[in-house]
Amino acid sequence: MNKGILYGIATYLMWGFFPIYWKMLHVLPALQVIGHRIVWSFALLLIFILVTGSWKDFRSVAFTPKTIGIYAIAGVLLSCNWLIYVWGVNAGFIVETSLGYFINPLLSVLFGVIFLRERLRPLQWLPIVIAAIGVIYLTFAYGSLPWIALSLAFTFGLYGLVKKLSPLGSAYGLTLETGIVFPIALIYLAFVQMNGTGGFLHNGLTIDLLLVGAGLVTTVPLLLFASAAKQIPLNMIGILQYFAPTIQFLIGVFLYKEPFDHVHLIGFSIVWVALIIFWVENIIANRKPMQPIPELGE
Repeated sequence: MNKGILYGIATYLMWGFFPIYWKMLHVLPALQVIGHRIVWSFALLLIFILVTGSWKDFRSVAFTPKTIGIYAIAGVLLSCNWLIYVWGVNAGFIVETSLGYFINPLLSVLFGVIFLRERLRPLQWLPIVIAAIGVIYLTFAYGSLPWIALSLAFTFGLYGLVKKLSPLGSAYGLTLETGIVFPIALIYLAFVQMNGTGGFLHNGLTIDLLLVGAGLVTTVPLLLFASAAKQIPLNMIGILQYFAPTIQFLIGVFLYKEPFDHVHLIGFSIVWVALIIFWVENIIANRKPMQPIPELGE
């Protein structure tokens, strides 16, 4: 099997099993978990750049007012997405978080139309309308908007939009955006440690290792994804991206026994039908040689 495909599968499997990792940190507030995720992710990415001898190149392309402004927005959106996701997982809403990432590709297409003036093929409108019907159905079924799913889809969709307009590669970009929010996260963690509510060094070695490891589980899939993206076509990545929310959905239903009755099944099935139409239409329309993917850090 192509090494790029293996890297891609490994990436989405890791992202798919994320709920289990964050569930092990349920004793801590989600805000503290995200603070540690930001701090340790930035530390590891900075080490990666220094070890690979890329610091000079990174500094030359990253430290401009326009680039910093773009990645400041990206950093805030990504932090909000991480916070909502971890809170949702630990509050018992893994199934709803998976719905957010099922909806996200369709929302990203819609953002392209709204903000980038991209034009959709006629059949591309169909899955967007069907997905909207699914969300409306679930809203009436729940008695309220599925706000966790929609918040995750909107924050990640906007994050993707900002990244589309940004000049840096994935590793450089994540280093800069986590670096921008790093001081805020560090100050917050120092504050909770000093007032006695911090979880680090107060809940046993396992929790401490999981908090430090939050940086590792963030950066490793990113670097694997960057490697996969260079070796396999984008349509293959489009197929693999549904591994993660599918695994998350199965974990929520079968491992953590979250509620999923016939009402939920109907709503999710409507969204899944939309995704199948979207996926098939995209494959048919893009049967042409793929453009090369930029190198890591470009």
